[in-house]
Order: sequence, then structure tokens, then C-alpha cells
Amino acid sequence: MSYDPDNIFAKILRGEIPSFKVYEDEDTYCFMDIMPRTDGHCLVIPKTPCRNILDASPEQLSACMTTVNKVANACMRAFGADGITLQQFSEAAGGQEVFHLHFHILPRHEGVSTRPPGKMGDMDQIKAHGAAIAEAIENM
Repeated sequence: MSYDPDNIFAKILRGEIPSFKVYEDEDTYCFMDIMPRTDGHCLVIPKTPCRNILDASPEQLSACMTTVNKVANACMRAFGADGITLQQFSEAAGGQEVFHLHFHILPRHEGVSTRPPGKMGDMDQIKAHGAAIAEAIENM
């Protein structure tokens, strides 16, 4: 399978579709999931084309994991979380829906289940959650 440059995350990277940015560096971009399974649910993607973990270069993976670590720690602080769930799906059979490598970061609280998938969140709340994570990153 080849990389589709018109996938939704590629469009976000090009600024064709808006997103709630949490963090950005030279190699990665982190933004809020608009169908959050938990408060603070965000995504980390490489800025370079990559379908999923199966075709990712070591450099893409390293850059993404560095950002995942930074953002996960910020989520712990911003939400007083008890833990983090990290998810990555590869290929349709593996649950992947957007074919651009991405890592889901979900702040978790003991005894609180995730919300069902596929339900749009409140955009004002999502924006505020993104701002809280960004502020936690700045204060680390």
C-alpha cells in the first residue's frame, strides 16, 4: 500500500483543515482528537509522509516517541491523570482508520472508562484541553 498525500492528517499538516495544536517541533505535530475518548485525548504524527508503523523509518519513530513522551508527561500534569494509554493502529485489520502514522495519547484516571469511539466532542472543551496541555509543556 502506498501513502495517500490527501489523507486528513496530511491536510492538517498543510493547513487545509484546522486543528487544535498542542505542540510542534521540526519533525512532529501534536493536536487534539475531535472525537476524544478521554479528556485530553491527543494525537502525535510525523510531519513527513508515513502510512503507519510498518513503513516508518527509525528517525520518524524516534521523533514521534520523543514527542509522545513530552506530551504524555504534560497530560499527566494538566489533567492530574493516574496514567496514560498509548495507542497505535496499523492497517485496517489492525484498526487504523487514517493512513498517516499517528499515536493516540489518552490521559486516564483510575476507575474511569474511556468514552465510546466515533462521537464528536465539544469543540470549546477540546480547545481548552489542548491549551492546558500546551501550558503544561511550556512549564516543564
